[in-house]
Amino acid sequence: MQVHTMHIPDGFINAPTSAVAGVIAVIGIAICLNGARKQLDEKTAPLAGLVAVFIFAMQMLNFPVAAGTSGHLLGGALAVILIGPYAGALAVSVVILVQGLLFADGGLSAIGLNIINMGLVTAVVGWFVFRGLVKVIGVSRPKVMVAAFVAGLVTVPVSALAFVLEYAIGGTGTVPVSTVTFAMVGVHILIGIGEGLITALTVGAVFLVRPDLVYGVHDRLPKRLLVTSNSVTTPANGT
Repeated sequence: MQVHTMHIPDGFINAPTSAVAGVIAVIGIAICLNGARKQLDEKTAPLAGLVAVFIFAMQMLNFPVAAGTSGHLLGGALAVILIGPYAGALAVSVVILVQGLLFADGGLSAIGLNIINMGLVTAVVGWFVFRGLVKVIGVSRPKVMVAAFVAGLVTVPVSALAFVLEYAIGGTGTVPVSTVTFAMVGVHILIGIGEGLITALTVGAVFLVRPDLVYGVHDRLPKRLLVTSNSVTTPANGT
């Protein structure tokens, strides 16, 4: 039998903790809606839809990471790098909501918990890790891919730690928190490597063709890249 990680089922975290998580998730989504409304334009809005569909499809595919354990793409880092922190968090949250309501992937009572762990936490951590790295190492394609890999990798064990915190507060199981922490972080570092690779390859592919569509570096691109990527629709003025 293979165990799939990350989606919390019903009853694993008690009702009061799940309810509080639900309220926090609603507040987080409301903030993201407001931010995405200001952030998205006619160029980035279609990309946001494509990113959500891509993450949805990738989350349905599980890859083995250890004996009896498998993982899947979370997509938080990938989403925020491509379409920004607000739209990215919103896209992943919508994917998790749809999976929970239509595909029973994660419990209904745990939707708030899953949105926090896989949508909001990964988005916040992925955004700050990626932005911090590109400020230090630069925005060439290989460097952007390195930053994307690290951001994707880091988000997964941090998401797992968010679950451990929720388990410590309201877990219904009898397994000690220390044991849960060791098991979750260990496995999710391995899953994080897969997350980082998928994130880096996807961001690298977009950057190769249209670097201006990578939101995470749009304000740090050299002028020559902006001119090149927009040359189809906008005449280049100067060099």
